[in-house]
Amino acid sequence: MSDPYASRPAVHEQTVDGFGTVRVLPLAPAADAPLLHRWVSEERAVFWGMNGLTEQQVLEIYAHMETLDTHHAFLLVKDGAPAGLLQTYEPEADRVGACYPVEPGDIGMHLLLAPPEPGETRSGWTAGLAVAVSAYVLLGLDRRRIVVDPDVANEKATARFARQGFTTGPRVVLPEVDLPDVYLPRKHAQLAFLTREVAFGR
Repeated sequence: MSDPYASRPAVHEQTVDGFGTVRVLPLAPAADAPLLHRWVSEERAVFWGMNGLTEQQVLEIYAHMETLDTHHAFLLVKDGAPAGLLQTYEPEADRVGACYPVEPGDIGMHLLLAPPEPGETRSGWTAGLAVAVSAYVLLGLDRRRIVVDPDVANEKATARFARQGFTTGPRVVLPEVDLPDVYLPRKHAQLAFLTREVAFGR
């Protein structure tokens, strides 16, 4: 099967033993919006906060993000097939920065996994992607610690981060953001942290 993403340059590429090759591609909003719209519109993605948006609205959100120096979006591709959406951000430039003491070398992360195909069994899928994502964020970007802020009701996400070695932090309330280019409602979040030492021993 040909790889429709082969011509797109990756910021990180890694072959994970027993899983496959993961490439981290800078998001192309116009090209990727139809795919992302399908993902974020599913009930399983309700905590991503984009249920009910049109494809054009999804495109506009990521086109706006592309103009920022502090927030970045990436498409994760596994063996030529889209596997997830990764967003990174500078905590001090995000609402989470008001909710915990940001340390030098911190980086925020959001991760949305692609839905499985009908009848698809994906044992080890999350763990395999996590290896490549952690390597890119902590080693490739030379950061000391990842912070995540899943909704407190998103028990699947909090359990997944715990399995990946994240340390549970405080529960916080992220304030509402109401700007011309972005609106985010208040969010009750469970912070969690993964240090480079825990993930890679260095």
